[in-house]
Amino acid sequence: MPDVDGISVGAHFVIPENELQWKFGPSGGPGGQHANRAHTRAELRWLVEESLVPSETQRRGIVEKLGKTVLVVVDEERSQTRNRDIARERLAARVTAALHVERPRRATKPTRGSQRRRVDGKRRRGEVKRQRRTPRTDD
Repeated sequence: MPDVDGISVGAHFVIPENELQWKFGPSGGPGGQHANRAHTRAELRWLVEESLVPSETQRRGIVEKLGKTVLVVVDEERSQTRNRDIARERLAARVTAALHVERPRRATKPTRGSQRRRVDGKRRRGEVKRQRRTPRTDD
């Protein structure tokens, strides 16, 4: 959601407006004179390494996943204002995803029931294959 002071990414993480760089241009594609003259395409750039907002750990995670500069380009709507809002939402979503830390997987042993089901399945499959064989002549 757009915020007056910047882009709110989390409870304690707001990218201030003065760290965002905007660039506008014509969106191209069909649309006649409006598409050729109106600068509705929005480019939003955030320089992660120069930002004062993230901690060093957060900065490393964002740079590792998104790069030193996060660029969002939107030209879906005919309105520059709407494209700006979409760009803000996408930047927030990307940074949120980059800040998400996966819990490390804890190795566990298979349960006795899962081992039994696995062996039973193998036994059933072997029986199906045995039934498909051509009968031996000595039987």
